[in-house]
Amino acid sequence: MSLDVTVQTAEINFKKYPVPRVRHHSNPQVYLPAHQAQKDLEWYPPVIAQPSWDEFFQNGRSADVLDIGCGRGGFLLSHALNHPEMNILGVEVRNMLVDWTNKVIAGENIPNAHVVWYSMANGLQWIPSNSINYATYLFPDPWPKRRHKKRRAFTLEFLDELSRVLKPNGKLYLATDRPEVASHQHELIDESVTFELVDVITEPLLENSWPFIFKTDQQRFSERKGIPYTYSIASNVRQ
Repeated sequence: MSLDVTVQTAEINFKKYPVPRVRHHSNPQVYLPAHQAQKDLEWYPPVIAQPSWDEFFQNGRSADVLDIGCGRGGFLLSHALNHPEMNILGVEVRNMLVDWTNKVIAGENIPNAHVVWYSMANGLQWIPSNSINYATYLFPDPWPKRRHKKRRAFTLEFLDELSRVLKPNGKLYLATDRPEVASHQHELIDESVTFELVDVITEPLLENSWPFIFKTDQQRFSERKGIPYTYSIASNVRQ
């Protein structure tokens, strides 16, 4: 589907919503599936069995778009405001950021946005098959150390789950400022039987290549610091 729209200027007074101080990393247990994590941990994200779509979105419908690892939600908020016809669901493992973003959503009465506190290690079985138009996975934590790479959410199992919930030919949009992360993602996409890489964009200002003109917080940081980043687009080839 085309995302070419005239972006509405959305003024949110973020002074009303003080941003909490959040540790960059969460407890390593949250990157494990629930059955492998220590039991009865208050800070482990709940495993979702049946989502309450009518509580997430004012129209009561399920999500149209997944924003995986949405962080402070800058991209998600702009996404929802500029695409009121779609329900944008964020997934984030840090509860303080989830609470803060949902507070902004409620305070600004944004009817088509919500964030769930959730660990992608537990899969997406709670999202209906063939229901998601496209997914974004933008500037994930790189986990560069060898012993930490197992915490990366981007795996073949992750791609299989996304393929199931995405509509046929639905897109997965990726961005990172770490070349090793981009290489890792491309290798897994090549290995996957459910996705194919259709575009890699190394010049962020190329027009008509990347469908989103709103940016993530990390993207703005990279641009301020002169850090290059890569966009990638993969297509769901499962029929």
